[in-house]
Amino acid sequence: MKKTLLTSAIALASIASATGSAQAAELTISCGAVGAELTLCQEGVRAWEEKTGHSVDVVSTPNSSTERLSLYQQILSANSSDIDVMQIDVVWPGLLANHLLDLREVLGEEAAAGHFDTIVTNNTIDDRLVAMPWFTDAGVLYYREDLLEKHGHEAPSTWQELTEIAREIQNAEREAGNDRMQGFVFQGRAYEGLTVNALEWVASFGGGTVVDNDGEVTINNERAAQALDLAASWIGDISPEGVLNYTEEEARGVFQGGNAVFMRNWPYAWSLAQSDDSDVRGKVGVIQLPAGGEEGQSAAGLGGWNLAVSRYSEHPEIAADLVAYLTGEEEQKRRAIQASYNPTIDALYQDQEVLDAVPFFGTLYDTFTNAVARPSAPTGDAYGRVSNAFFSTSHDVLSGTKDGAQAVADLEGELLRLKRRNW
Repeated sequence: MKKTLLTSAIALASIASATGSAQAAELTISCGAVGAELTLCQEGVRAWEEKTGHSVDVVSTPNSSTERLSLYQQILSANSSDIDVMQIDVVWPGLLANHLLDLREVLGEEAAAGHFDTIVTNNTIDDRLVAMPWFTDAGVLYYREDLLEKHGHEAPSTWQELTEIAREIQNAEREAGNDRMQGFVFQGRAYEGLTVNALEWVASFGGGTVVDNDGEVTINNERAAQALDLAASWIGDISPEGVLNYTEEEARGVFQGGNAVFMRNWPYAWSLAQSDDSDVRGKVGVIQLPAGGEEGQSAAGLGGWNLAVSRYSEHPEIAADLVAYLTGEEEQKRRAIQASYNPTIDALYQDQEVLDAVPFFGTLYDTFTNAVARPSAPTGDAYGRVSNAFFSTSHDVLSGTKDGAQAVADLEGELLRLKRRNW
């Protein structure tokens, strides 16, 4: 897969080089994997092409963020100009900064004015703005309003309540004839998505953020172990065994097909759940994720993606202009209304057209602005290994290989070894 995509990128860049002209540049951008995300990017790119006269090849990348990062690292480590503009995860600026253009040098000091300060700060490495905020994300809980009403329940405020409600409704619906009904679906595959899910569980129980802002390893504690043990109890009960291989799209497929009571996912799933071909259209509610218990609080993992320009681009100024357009207010508003992608521009959360399209952008505003960040800043270049260790350990607990206490103790040892070498 990686070699195929890399070859495709090289081929596209070669075509661009051969057919370019002095008047119009030909760029390459990777800005989506499949479905609505890719389509939205293609539409935005076409609008910029019509405006400027330049042309852009859109290269599809792996849906898995882990595989996408690996592809980018291959291309950038070769100092290759094959991809001019890259869509990068919120946790990647520190990893890729040395290969990315300082956008303020091209777009001016006020290039990121109006965007959320926290994301701009996240994307600023050694005083260099290496990526422009494109859309932000925080985990939310989707639920079947009709099923909760039918069975006499309010939406849950704690994970334990979710567990009990999900089990009751799942079993009742199965007895009524839908033997495919699941109580809760989420992202359980051993990949970056599980890092976010598990961080939400741990943080909501008051178990910290794996590594704190000072770089200290904090994962080995009773509340973190308790959170992971509760999640493990879902497998084979309210969650199918198959959830151990679910990414966002597998979870959405089950929920949108009418076969799950609850789903943890990102806001993008809202517009798809309300689409004409959705089996749950008009039946879905969205609230903040549950708290870990009486002493816990809701914790939504910070997500989101940015657009960056490769330092090796042959047209850095033009590529930066494309980034400025795609991350601008008009384009972010279009994406919010059409596909419920969270803007990174604060003013759009007061825009009535946006709020009419996605009502929970208003009710969950604090969730989006106070989301829990993964420990990419304190761990620096080691973050990829830290995340891999965390999601692998979490997957071990979910699959029953370890219990929570053993897992967090083992993980602490692994992270301390990484800390001695890398941060």
